[in-house]
Amino acid sequence: MGKKTKDQTLLSDGEVPTQIKNPELVQERRRQIVDSTVKLFIEHGYHKTTTRMIAKAANFSIGSLYEYVSSKEDLLYLVCKAIHSEVQKAVEEALADETTREKQRLAQVIRQYFLVCDRMRDHTLLMYQVTQFLPLKWKERVLVNELNITDIFIKVLEQLSGKGDFPKLDGKTTHLVGHNISVLGHMWAFRNWYLKKDYTIEDYIDIQTDFILGLVFNIE
Repeated sequence: MGKKTKDQTLLSDGEVPTQIKNPELVQERRRQIVDSTVKLFIEHGYHKTTTRMIAKAANFSIGSLYEYVSSKEDLLYLVCKAIHSEVQKAVEEALADETTREKQRLAQVIRQYFLVCDRMRDHTLLMYQVTQFLPLKWKERVLVNELNITDIFIKVLEQLSGKGDFPKLDGKTTHLVGHNISVLGHMWAFRNWYLKKDYTIEDYIDIQTDFILGLVFNIE
C-alpha cells in the first residue's frame, strides 16, 4: 500500500497513523474496513489480497482507504485491536450489574466473552493464521494485545477474589484461570468446524463455564 504522508498523525488506534483528525470517524471507518476485509484475507490469502480488492470490499476509493490505513500490516494489527475492544466492552457490560452474586458475575463475563469469540470467529482465525507475515514490531504488539485480553480476565478474578461467595485466589491460580478463559474462547473459533456438529454456542458456553467455575470453586 502507499507511503505515509507527512501530515499523518497517531490517532484513535495508537500506533497506526491516519490523516483524519476525528477520532470517532477513524474508529468507525477502520472497523468498517477491518470487517469488510477479514473474509478477503481468509478466502484469498494475505499475500494475494490486493489494495484494490480491500477498497472495493469496504466501499472506499483507494485514495480514501489510504486516509485510514497505509498497509496490510496496519489492517492485521487493527483486527487484533478490534477483538480486544469487543472483549473489553463485553466484560464491562457483564460486570455492570453489581446486584448479582460474584459467581454469577464471573459466569456472565465468560458468557459474554464466548459470544464475542463466536461473532468474531473469522477475526480470531485470521489473527493467528497471518501474524507470521507481520514485521517483528507488529508481531510483538499483537502478542502484547493478546496478553492484554487475558489480563482482562485476570483483573476480573482479582476483583472478585474473596468477596461474597467467591473463594480467595492466589496469584498463580488467578493467572492460570485467566489464561484458561482466554484460550477456551479462542478454541470455539479454532475448532468450530468440528464442534458445531455436536454443540451450539449455548451448549459450549454452559459446558465450559461449568469447567471454569469448577476450577475456581473447588480450590482447597
